[in-house]
Amino acid sequence: MVSKVLLRLVSAVNRRRMKLLLGIALLAYVASVWGNFVNMRSIQENGELKIESKIEEIVEPLREKIRDLEKSFTQKYPPVKFLSEKDRKRILITGGAGFVGSHLTDKLMMDGHEVTVVDNFFTGRKRNVEHWIGHENFELINHDVVEPLYIEGLAKRVGARLLLASTSEVYGDPEVHPQTEDYWGHVNPIGPRACYDEGKRVAETMCYAYMKQEGVEVRVARIFNTFGPRMHMNDGRVVSNFILQALQGEPLTVYGSGSQTRAFQYVSDLVNGLVALMNSNVSSPVNLGNPEEHTILEFAQLIKNLVGSRSEIQFLSEAQDDPQKRKPDIRKAKLMLAWEPVVPLEEGLNKAIHYFRKELEYQANNQYIPKPKPARIKKGRTRHS
Repeated sequence: MVSKVLLRLVSAVNRRRMKLLLGIALLAYVASVWGNFVNMRSIQENGELKIESKIEEIVEPLREKIRDLEKSFTQKYPPVKFLSEKDRKRILITGGAGFVGSHLTDKLMMDGHEVTVVDNFFTGRKRNVEHWIGHENFELINHDVVEPLYIEGLAKRVGARLLLASTSEVYGDPEVHPQTEDYWGHVNPIGPRACYDEGKRVAETMCYAYMKQEGVEVRVARIFNTFGPRMHMNDGRVVSNFILQALQGEPLTVYGSGSQTRAFQYVSDLVNGLVALMNSNVSSPVNLGNPEEHTILEFAQLIKNLVGSRSEIQFLSEAQDDPQKRKPDIRKAKLMLAWEPVVPLEEGLNKAIHYFRKELEYQANNQYIPKPKPARIKKGRTRHS
C-alpha cells in the first residue's frame, strides 16, 4: 500500500517536473525565436535603409534629368496680346519659316492673331519658328506649294485678303530713279535673272487678274533689299556674303566697279510695313524699302569696319543684267500707310553681324563652316540682288 502511494507521489512529481521542463523549454524556444526575429528585423531595417539609400543615389540623377526635361518641355512663349474673337484674325503664311516669313509670324503672333505657317524647309528652318510650336494660336505645316494649296480659292471662299510679297526686281535695271510704283520696269525677259524678275511680275499680274475676276482683295508689297537675323548664310546675297566673308577673314567680293547702288532696310521695318499694308485699303502695289542709298563698295567697306575685319576687297567681273541703281520712292507708303523705316543701317547691321557670328560658332562646333556661294551668273539672282 505504502509502495503504491510512493509510486504515485514520484509519478506526480515527475509529471510536474516534466511540465516545468517543457514550460522552460517552451519559454526558451519562444525567447530564441523572438531574439532571432528582433535580430532579423534589425538586419532587415538596416538592409532596407541601405537599399533605400542606394536606390536614392541612383534615382536622384534621374529625377534631376526629369526636372530638366520638364523645364525644356514647359514652353515659355514670347508675350502675346489677347484679342477678342471679332478682332483676332486667322492668317496663313506660305514660307513662314523663312527669313522674312518667320519675323512676320512673330509679329502677328505677338499681336494676338492665329497663325498657320506652311513651309517645305528648303531655305526656311524649323528653328526660326520653334519658339511658337505648341502655342494654341500657332500651327506648322510641312508642305511644298508645288502641290497646290489653292490659297486664292481659299481666300475667295472665306472672304480673306491676299498679300503678295513681290520685289523691287520687277523694276529690273531701272531707267527711272528712284523707282515709283507706276514705273513699269526695264527687264530682260530672257536674261539670267529673268526667272525671278518675270516670275514676280507675272505673280502680280495673276493676283490682280484674280481680284478683277473673283473680287478677292489683294495687297502687293514690292520689297527692296532687306537684311537681319535668320538670313540664310548661303543664300548668295550681298549682305550675307559680305558679313560671312568679313567674319572669316576672306576677301569681300564686289562684282564690277562697286558703283552699283542699293537701299537696305532692316527686317523689322519691312514687317511693320507688311502689316500696315495688309490692314490698309490700298489695293495697288506699294514700295517697302529704305530710301537711304549706298554703293556696293561703300557697303562692303562699312561691313568690314563694323566687323573689324582685315579682309581685302576683291573686284570680279560684273554680272549680266545687274541693276546699276536701286532706290525706292516711298512717298506712297508714307502717305497711305503712315509707314517709313526707322532702324538705322549700322544698328541693323550690328544685329545681323551678331547673329551671323553666333551661327558660325554653332556650325564650327558641328565641324561645318559655310562658304559664300559664287555669284549666280547663269541663272537666278546675283549677290547684289
